Amino acid sequence: MQVVATDLPDVLIFEPNVFGDARGFFFESYNQNTFEALTGLKRTFVQDNHSASAKGVLRGLHYQIRQPQGKLVRVVAGEVLDVAVDMRKSSPSFGRWTSAILSAENRRQMWVPEGFAHGFVVLSEFAEFLYKTTDFYAPEHECCIRWDDPTLNIDWQLTAPPALSAKDSRGLDFLLAPCFD
Repeated sequence: MQVVATDLPDVLIFEPNVFGDARGFFFESYNQNTFEALTGLKRTFVQDNHSASAKGVLRGLHYQIRQPQGKLVRVVAGEVLDVAVDMRKSSPSFGRWTSAILSAENRRQMWVPEGFAHGFVVLSEFAEFLYKTTDFYAPEHECCIRWDDPTLNIDWQLTAPPALSAKDSRGLDFLLAPCFD
């Protein structure tokens, strides 16, 4: 497995070693020893999530102000633009975002550390998105930043308005969003 740096030093892309032939393919999607060796981080993943969405669905930008979740995310069908925003006030990259295309074809994974808001938009006709989290979902601590916040000015690579949930459409402005110290 190789690690690819992003614009934000704590957000990483993992590219697995894929072994394939005419019968199909095999790759190790997660190995705790490899994750720790490549990142220097010791994390325990406590929850796996799986979502399916149609083209143009935008989910995010979500984070938990208490019980923050680190997320290891990947796509097993289709293609998404995955986005992470640094919400740590003490970070030199506070308020900056990075993105990557994750797809079933490229098999990339993104590590989104605790203290980051996370979201994605589906670029293909349909996508299935998997993610491992380092803490349990706590709806009472969840926050959401507006996907179209002008301060962040995220390029979602959209050609039409996204399909949003009520929660995503009424998220907080970035400047008003509670952040981590």
